[in-house]
Amino acid sequence: MSQAGGQRPAANRMTLQTFKARLGGASKGFKLLKKKRDALKAKFQALLKEIVDTKLKVGEGLKDGAFALAKAHYASSGDDIASTVIERAKRPSITTKLYPDNVAGVSIPVFKLNHDASKETAAQTLGVACGGAVINATRETYLKAVISLVKLASLQTAFHTLDEEIKMTSRRVNALEYVLIPRIEDTIHYITQEMDEQAREEFFRVKKVVEKKKAKLAKEKELADKEAAAAGKGPISAQAAMDAPSMLATKKDDDIIF
Repeated sequence: MSQAGGQRPAANRMTLQTFKARLGGASKGFKLLKKKRDALKAKFQALLKEIVDTKLKVGEGLKDGAFALAKAHYASSGDDIASTVIERAKRPSITTKLYPDNVAGVSIPVFKLNHDASKETAAQTLGVACGGAVINATRETYLKAVISLVKLASLQTAFHTLDEEIKMTSRRVNALEYVLIPRIEDTIHYITQEMDEQAREEFFRVKKVVEKKKAKLAKEKELADKEAAAAGKGPISAQAAMDAPSMLATKKDDDIIF
């Protein structure tokens, strides 16, 4: 792996162990991120199917609500009840709260609907003279549609969040698989080659030193043989040197007479 300025790391065992530890950490992180991406994709597909079903349900609910509203207008002698409903709606009976959900370590916002029927007392008396039952049925129909709409909003928000997280996780997985891990493996290969080359150079150097020592000893022996020949003595053979008496050999000493 090329370092800053195109320099290679030092080829020694400590550097090799460091990069092997980095390779182990990168490989472990790659496996974990890949599992996380797979889990997010599985949840993404499940959300996609649920969103399609909820959209169809919302469409049916809004259609039923519009038809029920038309029936309420007809039951109330053709009068527009929308202004009366808006006038009596002082406090909201339906509220939503945001709660976090966890999917493979990713925080996903979820909307929860709270319905307080006690705040609808003013609207419950609407249409007492005529069409009260139809208006109440219209309110129930629109309540179901609003519940489906809140669920759809929660699913679409989670869908968008998961989509962004899957893109980011996929970029990390690809960076580890195709950039970081190959660079570390290339560096380990370079350090291993350099250490092997250093070992071969050291072996060759030691071999040369041994050969020079042998040549030096042979030359010194040749000079000693020449000096011995010049002094009238024959060359000392290796066998004669090996047959020399040992100082540690045991022999009987002469008797001492007092």
